[in-house]
Amino acid sequence: MPRETVAPRNRGFAKAMRQDMTRAELRLWQHLRKPGLDGLRFRRQTPIGPYIVDFFCPARNLIVEVDGDQHGCDRAEARDQRRDAWLRERGYRVLRFSNRDVMTNLNGVCDTILAAANPDAP
Repeated sequence: MPRETVAPRNRGFAKAMRQDMTRAELRLWQHLRKPGLDGLRFRRQTPIGPYIVDFFCPARNLIVEVDGDQHGCDRAEARDQRRDAWLRERGYRVLRFSNRDVMTNLNGVCDTILAAANPDAP
């Protein structure tokens, strides 16, 4: 897959976001960082095209998003759907979890990520 050009503005914004992660993002990152889930390597707050994704596993083209309350409104949901469609058109798989899921069911979230990372997963 060819690399997308990343705008310098997005690169700087991603760096700032890595330094200001939410509690849920930090909690999940503790499980995704080295050595990672089942040896999978993830990057955090990664620019992909015009977007910055929360967590990205390049080996599996898997994106994991952790959504706060602001994603619950109609406008945000429509924006997320457009974003996910753009990413899927380029071969990425996108998983979305709420902050609440991460904070109350971290094992279930990690199990879902591992299942999606399986190369035989649909």
